[in-house]
Amino acid sequence: MASFPLDKYVVGVETLNRRQPLIRVRPTYVAMIPTLLLGFVALADLPSISHVRVPEDPFEPVQIRQAYAGPTGMLVSWNTFSKLPEPPTVQYGFTPHFLPFVSSHKNAESVTYPTSLTFNNHVRLTNLFPNTKYFWRPSFANESSIFSFTTSREAGDHTPFTTAVVVDLGLIGPDGLSTTVGKGAANPLKPGEINTIQSLQQDSNWEFLWHPGDIAYADYWLKEEVQGFLPNTSVADGFHVFESLLNQFYDEMTPITSQKAWMVGPGNHEANCDNGGTHGFDVTICIPGQTNFTGFRNHFRMPSSESETDLGHGLIGPDQPGGEGGEDSGPFGLANQQINWLKNDLKNVDRKKTPWVIAAGHRPWYVSGTACTECQEAFESILNQYSVDLVFSGHFHVFERVAPIFNGTVDLNELNNPKFPWYITNGAAGHYDGLDTLNDVLAPFSRAAIDTDYGWSRLMFHNCTHLTHEFVRSADGAVLDSATLFKDRKCRI
Repeated sequence: MASFPLDKYVVGVETLNRRQPLIRVRPTYVAMIPTLLLGFVALADLPSISHVRVPEDPFEPVQIRQAYAGPTGMLVSWNTFSKLPEPPTVQYGFTPHFLPFVSSHKNAESVTYPTSLTFNNHVRLTNLFPNTKYFWRPSFANESSIFSFTTSREAGDHTPFTTAVVVDLGLIGPDGLSTTVGKGAANPLKPGEINTIQSLQQDSNWEFLWHPGDIAYADYWLKEEVQGFLPNTSVADGFHVFESLLNQFYDEMTPITSQKAWMVGPGNHEANCDNGGTHGFDVTICIPGQTNFTGFRNHFRMPSSESETDLGHGLIGPDQPGGEGGEDSGPFGLANQQINWLKNDLKNVDRKKTPWVIAAGHRPWYVSGTACTECQEAFESILNQYSVDLVFSGHFHVFERVAPIFNGTVDLNELNNPKFPWYITNGAAGHYDGLDTLNDVLAPFSRAAIDTDYGWSRLMFHNCTHLTHEFVRSADGAVLDSATLFKDRKCRI
């Protein structure tokens, strides 16, 4: 998978230029805030937020996540509430009871930022076997803290497989999407309703999770406060409420992301502390640490460099341009930097080895709602030029499947060997603000649309000619829409 290297093109690095005060509001709820320049960990009480788990052992690994780094590498990451005494390493092997290999300090880093509650520890493992299961334990962790991953398939491996896709997935529970909402919000969960995170766990017959933007929705803290959903907070509390929502979400995801690769890209809700559509406030309320995609860039490591010469996961070559450079919070690269990166990435795909090329960007331009015309102007001709098969997006909190299309013209072949890319939007994974509403009259290119159910996408790659997309309703696992794309090409044996 190729992911635009967002961390390389950022103006400035945010640093702490003043002492963080101890915050004493509620003595019951305790979390830690690293203070970079002072080199110690301060304790802070979190107003109204009771669900951040702080382990007694400050080196206990939490928020486990993993990402492919080519077919012979893996990026493994975890957080700790205190800085590790030395650069992070992991022990790893082929069984949970025998971990004879140790990673190198040279392929590791531990990073944080001014408002973070934790330290982000990242280790790159190399010289692994493709499509092989490994077990690993972080340094300074107890004997029971063992996690697992399966490495990526090699390009040219045409074995059928399935992947899951979610976009716009936020915190679930008392401080996020739940059975109640604040004033002005909608689409709460029904009592006992299975949410998308639970659905992904229950139906886990997929190889990796692809998440093209809008992760956690921590920037909705202000909207939740204004709507009376978080009644005991204020704007002054915002920086640590924001961080606590992030921590809760990453904890929720750990049962999934500690076993499978989680491939992510940026969305607008990773930009800063106030991107939640709350009137009367703007990014000026965000303190250092909560602008410029800082949390995203510290928390995740994606395989930008590894994938430039070895695209793909078996049958597919996923590409994920960032698409959020227009946010006022940055990042700001050179002119046409992302466009040139995308062109270079796509032209280097060996379609004999990697027949399917799937692109994901956060914002859609073929949708029965508000379209991103700037995205269309930037990317559509490139995706069509390089014969991208499927373009996936979210941002609009609905599901909509569109006919293969280019420049507003529907391919007459529809899904039977079209020459134009197929477009699917699925921003219905679920978060505090619920779902959006489709236009009363669907666009002429629309083929299926749902705005009443939370759900995720299942992509099944059968061979080099057939790909099936299913929209899975999270509440009961029912498939509400299914469609298969056929491409007339000769499969390599």
